[in-house]
Amino acid sequence: MDNKKNRISSEAVSQATKDALKRRGVKIEDIAEIVYEMQAPYNEGLKIEHCMHSVERVLRKREVQHSILVGIELDELAEKKMLSQPLQSIIESDEGLFGVDETLALGSVLTYGSIALTTYGHLDKKKIGIIKKLDSKAGNGVHTFLDDLVGSIAACAASRIAHKMRDIEEESESISL
Repeated sequence: MDNKKNRISSEAVSQATKDALKRRGVKIEDIAEIVYEMQAPYNEGLKIEHCMHSVERVLRKREVQHSILVGIELDELAEKKMLSQPLQSIIESDEGLFGVDETLALGSVLTYGSIALTTYGHLDKKKIGIIKKLDSKAGNGVHTFLDDLVGSIAACAASRIAHKMRDIEEESESISL
């Protein structure tokens, strides 16, 4: 089988990822606000626009895109009650011992190093911003994977800014993330 004819373009995967987030009620700005909250104390002059740009850059990574697409798909299938048991009940209830959602999110985090990892752990515990809304079990939506994936994106974007700021400090340049 020729794999090249079945390839999906990077642009198509990127657009599908953004569409999936939007469909689930998550905006780039929502994630950028979390990034800002995490990085503003350490970076004088940081603006929300820098954080939005960093989120956009993270969303260009295939590993991140794939994680988002898989996680959102599983959440949506659980909402439609299309998963087999006991997986349906486990995902639908966001069972405490189910760690696959965090594992999927961690795959993306690991590409951005230890700062992203520790930031993700903090966000997973504190449930900042839209993560808290997604994690609440109010309403009909299932967000077992999405809350962790948003935390992962925010952690990666925050790590990206932290590393960029260090580069800027060392090069004595002005901020241009």
